[in-house]
Amino acid sequence: MQRIFLIGFMGAGKTSIGKELSAKMNCSFVDLDLFIERRYHKSIRQIFDEKGEDAFREIEQKALREVAEFEDVVISTGGGTPCFHQNMQFMNEQGTTVYLQVSNAELIRRIKLNKSARPLLKDFADDRLSRFVEESIAKRSSFYEQARIIFPSEMQNIGKDASSLMRLLSIDLGIIPQNETYGRR
Repeated sequence: MQRIFLIGFMGAGKTSIGKELSAKMNCSFVDLDLFIERRYHKSIRQIFDEKGEDAFREIEQKALREVAEFEDVVISTGGGTPCFHQNMQFMNEQGTTVYLQVSNAELIRRIKLNKSARPLLKDFADDRLSRFVEESIAKRSSFYEQARIIFPSEMQNIGKDASSLMRLLSIDLGIIPQNETYGRR
């Protein structure tokens, strides 16, 4: 049984790499935000606006515990998921956590390319976006760095990243002998 949790900031590639990784590993893929949206028939933004962040984080916690029951699955979490309700500890207990680590500069570049898809950030000027990313990463990095595997995902070559990550996970899960150690804890 494999249960892999992908964590990291928005724009880190959790969904893209997660889909590719799950295909390569022949297991299911769950995007936690999409799971919540389908369950509540509302966007994450609508839930935030209507219920507030505290209520959303409780919904997110319950959804995380539900999908953590699945077997042979790659789960892409929301960027804030590890930072609330002991979710990081829970994910570490339930499976293998992977932090897709990307520099602030690269995250900012990626978010700028797709700002329209992120309602919270679409009206941010470049300097405000930079401050937002830097401040958010500073607050979240202590949670992200608790991941079992810290995987540098700077280049955004989804196929190559998924293959490299699959190899690290195979070592971590004991499927193949260990001969690579970068990024493991």
